[in-house]
Amino acid sequence: MAPKRTDTDMTKGSPMSIILKFTMTLLMGNIAQQLYNIVDTIIVGRYVNPQALAAVGSTGTIMFLVMGTSNGMVTGFTVVTSQKYGALDSKGIKASVTNGFYLSLAVAAFLTTFSLLIMRPLLTWMNTPSDIFDYAYAYITTICSGIICAIMYNLCASLMRAIGNSKMPLIFLLCSAVTNVCLDLLFIIGFGLETRGAALATVISQGLAVIPCVIYIYTKMPTLRPSKEDWKPDSRTIRQQLRLGIPMAIQYGITASGTVIMQSAFNTFDSVAVTAITAASKFQGIITQGMFTVGQTMSAYIGQNYGARNMKRIRQGVSAAIKIFIVYSVIAAVFAILSLRYLLWIFFDTEVDVSVYIPWAMPYIIECAVCYFFLALIFIYRNTIQSVGYAGIATVLGFVELGARMITSFYSIHVHNYYIAVASDPFAWAMAGIAGVIIASVIFKKISRRWAAEEAAGNAGSDHPGSDVSPVSSVSEVSEVSEVNTSNS
Repeated sequence: MAPKRTDTDMTKGSPMSIILKFTMTLLMGNIAQQLYNIVDTIIVGRYVNPQALAAVGSTGTIMFLVMGTSNGMVTGFTVVTSQKYGALDSKGIKASVTNGFYLSLAVAAFLTTFSLLIMRPLLTWMNTPSDIFDYAYAYITTICSGIICAIMYNLCASLMRAIGNSKMPLIFLLCSAVTNVCLDLLFIIGFGLETRGAALATVISQGLAVIPCVIYIYTKMPTLRPSKEDWKPDSRTIRQQLRLGIPMAIQYGITASGTVIMQSAFNTFDSVAVTAITAASKFQGIITQGMFTVGQTMSAYIGQNYGARNMKRIRQGVSAAIKIFIVYSVIAAVFAILSLRYLLWIFFDTEVDVSVYIPWAMPYIIECAVCYFFLALIFIYRNTIQSVGYAGIATVLGFVELGARMITSFYSIHVHNYYIAVASDPFAWAMAGIAGVIIASVIFKKISRRWAAEEAAGNAGSDHPGSDVSPVSSVSEVSEVSEVNTSNS
């Protein structure tokens, strides 16, 4: 039986309204998720020492590499879910749930083992200062040991978002953020576990968030709830999910590799500079969550409308997202530049002279802030390209970012110039954002021509990138869809 669209049907209504509402809901959740690392940073900085604060920050790029790669893979798996939902393919939706679960377990096992094996030499290669090395190693190895918790939560949340439900992941994430704060205080202040305690708090709180997600899916979301027979591995679905998931993981891995190189450039300066960038980047992380959030929104919106084969709405959605984030980027840039010196103190103990860190933090924020709009373009176009089945092409944006960061980072190391080092991010954003606009334009024209040819040939249900089945998989399902649409009208 075809699924009833009881959640947000993104194939109908005003694209601007849908994207804005969905993004705002997700934004609250993503800001809450940022609290995992922000609270770790604040409590570590205030109750351990500035070296521990620098250690947590110095591993941020590694966390982005490991978690970004895994989350990119999981997002790719659930793009299939949104496409099937847009096509009203009930069997395909449930197959994407079960096979996505199997694939996520495999990803977690591989990344946990691999990351723990390479962590010590990686930190050494990144020029991690000796006075923060042990703190950094304790923090990041604990995080990597709990990768399974982050992957399973993100799988559940992505599945719910794929069919238009952004409210429940937000609620579960807010509860998890509160748990994280409480555990941080317990492990760091109560038990004196320093950076390892901060990491344990993050892992445990993410793991606990999985439980209500699974319960809610099974009790309240029949569209996603698999039956016993759905748990049989399906090679066709697995191929579809890997076709999207692997390129998306590579995309994040490439981008994260660039940030690791960039961090190695930062680490050539002293721990004061590393600490300042750590605090400033955490501050910036909250401000720029809107950019990351619009990417999640576009994955669901584009995936559903691609499944419904509606290029007009895809273009309208992209245009609406750009208009929203022109305004957002300007406001975010002004706020970041004007408020940094007044808010940086929250990351430090009251006895620390924060003015020492301002000269290092301010250039980083200013150079990044003027390019926030390009960062938004990356997320809008990368997720759009991925969601129309061209995940492999989207990796080009990652290579553009990597190349830009390598140029600025290695040159800054060569001349030992801090201002060039902190230009790595904004230069990479500008280059990749422009590339995304060009690539998406070409792909949209290609899809439009293909769909027009298929319609003219009377073959609208033929295979297309990212989907091995027609939008509605059988004749009986066509009548079921008609019945659902009639009953819902």
